[in-house]
Amino acid sequence: MVVNKIQQIPIVDEDHHVIGLHVWDVLNAAPERDNLMVIMAGGRGVRLRPYTENCPKPLLPVAGRPMLEHILERGKLAGFSRFVISVHYLGHMIEDYFGDGGKWGVQIDYLCEGQPLGTVGALTLLRSTPEISFVVTNGDVLTDINYGELLDFHIRHEAVATMAVRMHEWQHPYGVVQTRGIDIVGFEEKPVVRTYINAGVYALDPKALAFLPEGRCDMPTLFELLQAQCLRTVAYPMHEPWLDVGRPGDLMQAEAEAVNSKPEVK
Repeated sequence: MVVNKIQQIPIVDEDHHVIGLHVWDVLNAAPERDNLMVIMAGGRGVRLRPYTENCPKPLLPVAGRPMLEHILERGKLAGFSRFVISVHYLGHMIEDYFGDGGKWGVQIDYLCEGQPLGTVGALTLLRSTPEISFVVTNGDVLTDINYGELLDFHIRHEAVATMAVRMHEWQHPYGVVQTRGIDIVGFEEKPVVRTYINAGVYALDPKALAFLPEGRCDMPTLFELLQAQCLRTVAYPMHEPWLDVGRPGDLMQAEAEAVNSKPEVK
């Protein structure tokens, strides 16, 4: 159906009588999920000044819409309908824009940080502990990741915490000399170093919240606390487009990529 751009395929019996119909929109629809999706949107965006002097970073526009709206809509496409947004800096602007989520056909609640609580500390403000695993994402990460597939991976591997990771390549600008003591044992001309980096998107089991300390806490710290208890934490290798919008150049890159990805009008 994808390759041949066919939207419907009839189902027939042995006598070639039509007994049903496969419809692409139905087959391709994401399953509805009761899981919560939490978006951390409380940061000050200091590195993005002056853009963030009078606007919270998640509301900065990309392709005519706030970054946070792109994240919300992608979550909805993956079947999520219950969202919690953590706010702090100019949080009233985010609440005024999104309201209760009715405009997008979803439910939105808010966590109001009295002080910055890091990339996971705001979860201590949840009114009640979620009963099932949930997704957490930073509010400045633009990606085509399928949040539902991340959650399914997390559940399938029976993890307490899952971190989406992305391969990052960095080429050394110089030839590297390998030594043993003062003896030269080899050379490597401008080697490429490949490492996994934290993509800022996670899935958590509710039991992970019991290990959150009071006050500010970042997600890597929570993972270390869970590992210290011998609880399983896993990495979800992602390959989709991804951009952490932290500096003015990142914002311009996000805008350029959004423009270039628009289909041509013929």
